[in-house]
Amino acid sequence: MLSVTAILTAWCGFQASKWSGERSIAFAEASTARVEATDADDQAREARVVDLIIYAEWVTATAQGDRVLADEIAERFTPHFRVAFDAWQADGMAEPGPFSMAEYVPPGTEEAVERSAYAEARFADALEYTERGDNYSLLTVLFALVLFLTAMAQRDIHHVAAWVMLGLAGAIAVGGFLVLLSFPARF
Repeated sequence: MLSVTAILTAWCGFQASKWSGERSIAFAEASTARVEATDADDQAREARVVDLIIYAEWVTATAQGDRVLADEIAERFTPHFRVAFDAWQADGMAEPGPFSMAEYVPPGTEEAVERSAYAEARFADALEYTERGDNYSLLTVLFALVLFLTAMAQRDIHHVAAWVMLGLAGAIAVGGFLVLLSFPARF
């Protein structure tokens, strides 16, 4: 019983370590993805600012009736804004402006969403790996308790106490082993 329990204790310690490593990798990947999402979102915001400045000039020229200037400004629209602007005009300018059109997607917007979703998924994985590592750590403690009870039962104590300790150690060992069988393992 001591030998098997010692092996199970070592196995649980090994698995707790492996899941801890997986957790660290997942947290690092989540953190990296969050930074990348922030960078992409910053890129999208900067593009929006540029588009807004140029569009505001177009609105001013149009309001002043300077069609030539308005056309020259429109030539400076960024490609992604041009798509939304053309859709807005084709829609009869019903929306408050091109920025509210579904076609307006500044560079970095989609990447920011994708990276954020990936970060959330990896963060969730890291939490799951933490739980798995904790479960293996708990089993390590339980199997160490089995080792302790078995060793105590071999000491010079009353027979009844020795059998109670061995019975308790056996029950904990069997229960721990059955729980161990339900845990995923990393190699």
